Amino acid sequence: MGEEPNDARPEPADRIPGEDASHQNQNQSPQQGQAQGQGRNPAPPDPRVAPSPEAPPWAPVRPAAASGTPAAPPPPERPPATPTLAFGPPPQASGQPAGQPSGQQSGPPPGEPSGAVPVGAGAAAPDHSYGYPRSGPATAPGYGPPPGYGPPGYGPPPGYGAQPPAQPPGPANPAQAAAIGLLNLSGLGLGYVLLRNWIGAVLCWLATAALLVVALPADVDGVPVGVLVGYGVFLLAVAADGFRRGLRATLRIGAAFRRLALPLALVLLAVPAGGSLAYGAARDEAKEQALLARLTTADERVKSGQGLLFERAEPLYRLALATYQDLGTKHAGSRAGKLVPARLDAYYEQLSAPYAKKDYCKAVAPLTHLRGLSGAVDKDLLGTRPAKTDEPLAESLYECGTGALGVQAADPPAEKSLNALLDTFPESAHATRVEPAVRAAVKTRSTAVDGAAPCEAVVELRTIRTSVGALPGATFDAAARETSTAIEKGDFACGTSQFRNKDFDDAVTTMTQFAKDHPSSPKAAHARSIAIAAEIADEEAEAGKALPPAKAPGGSRMVMVVSNDGPGSVELLYTGPTTGRITLNACATCTKYPNPIFQGSKKIKACTGPSSKYPKATLLLPAGNYHFLQKRAGTGTSSAGDTKTSKAKIEPGYSYTNCLYVTSGF
Repeated sequence: MGEEPNDARPEPADRIPGEDASHQNQNQSPQQGQAQGQGRNPAPPDPRVAPSPEAPPWAPVRPAAASGTPAAPPPPERPPATPTLAFGPPPQASGQPAGQPSGQQSGPPPGEPSGAVPVGAGAAAPDHSYGYPRSGPATAPGYGPPPGYGPPGYGPPPGYGAQPPAQPPGPANPAQAAAIGLLNLSGLGLGYVLLRNWIGAVLCWLATAALLVVALPADVDGVPVGVLVGYGVFLLAVAADGFRRGLRATLRIGAAFRRLALPLALVLLAVPAGGSLAYGAARDEAKEQALLARLTTADERVKSGQGLLFERAEPLYRLALATYQDLGTKHAGSRAGKLVPARLDAYYEQLSAPYAKKDYCKAVAPLTHLRGLSGAVDKDLLGTRPAKTDEPLAESLYECGTGALGVQAADPPAEKSLNALLDTFPESAHATRVEPAVRAAVKTRSTAVDGAAPCEAVVELRTIRTSVGALPGATFDAAARETSTAIEKGDFACGTSQFRNKDFDDAVTTMTQFAKDHPSSPKAAHARSIAIAAEIADEEAEAGKALPPAKAPGGSRMVMVVSNDGPGSVELLYTGPTTGRITLNACATCTKYPNPIFQGSKKIKACTGPSSKYPKATLLLPAGNYHFLQKRAGTGTSSAGDTKTSKAKIEPGYSYTNCLYVTSGF
């Protein structure tokens, strides 16, 4: 059946099909009309009247009329239609129009329409009353909008059905609220998922994802405290919000799942707790790896010091030790900390390697370093390791010091090592061996001066004397005296060796110094003779064929008068059966003689003037062959160092004169 247009006008009640052909008596009372209506089947709906809309399930059912007449049965289900308006006086509880006396006819005056048929009236008897619009429902009982819906006499807007009211909140369910709050507290937002609050769930996921981005991969520093505090506050907030929302919420889940929600929430709390534990384990592992990396770096520094002088490698060693100490004390329980003792053993072994190879001087510095670690590194960490270096260090100092005795270029010098031994280990067995070792070294060099290389031996003796002079005097007085004696012997032996080897310049220096250093020595005069002979031999090699005798020969001596007929003073050196030197003063009136080449080979007549004119000196010479060397001092007409050699044979029974003069090149 089709619906009438929404603008259909209501028809009078007396024109609605389904009623009797003849109009009811208007004098009939409403009760009679109701009685007549009982037991009659409802009339078919008028096609001109819009059917009443189907009431929703939640709509309340209106009771029957106040008079107690039972309500008409509901009409068959029809599509909802727009209700029409009904006009007429409101019904009275007694069925009589208001304002009329009892027994008076009711209904509209003759000729007036009886009003519109209410929408959904169905088979109900028409009401021919006249008056204002009804205050009751415009639809059949049990249909239509709830009481008080819309203005009086009006229904829903055309084309729209009735809207259900908001569902009232259910009873409080603390267990459900706690489950939702705990589900949110896990950081997974599952409480919001049950509530179908997807925005809250997404916020939880984003916060947890952000925390994972910041926290992973785990490192030594871990997550910043501010991030952890912020995330914790966020979890508490969403847990509280979930509790609030879930307290009276109706969840679209089964009863079995509801019973499992709270245990599941408690179980899911293990997610953040387990995550924290896992992150803590990962962070601990990161710390372990970082500590192991530091240990590896320290090991590499120690290894890089191999083959280097200790002085150059020491900075690397100290950096490695600082790392070992930090790991062994502050991180003793870590894997790296537990490896520190083994690393210290390897450290001591590496630095003690020179001692193991008997390279004692090279071992002194690292062993001293190892022994001194007790004041720089934790004693509990080092244990007895420093004490174990005492004996190796004492032995190294002794061996290095005694080995450097007599070595001029020794580094360190003997006195440095020996003094360190005597100061550091004065009661050790090695300290008591120092003085005998020094004396043995002196004796060895003293014997060596009689060998093929006396000069080297005397140099060593002088070095030993320097070392002995730096040692404690009371202990080494005897060694000092023996050293001085050996040096005296060595110097003379060295000078004679140089003379024999034709090293006349060195022999002059050595023997001259010997005479100065040992003026009271019985060999001082002989040393001076050797120095004079070496000086002459340096100009005239023949004069150095043999050492001058230590003592002059006995027997008669011949007189030789030496005069100076030249400008400037002159020194005359001679060697032969006896050796010596004299110095003649300058001749004030003497000049140089022309060279014979420029005088036609004329003989020079020197010292022909009065004898008193020339400075003179007298020599008493044993018979024999002599070599002379005159060394004239510089004057205005001659330069210092003018020398001239000559030879003479002194025979017994004669007296000799020797005139010293100077010739000019022009």
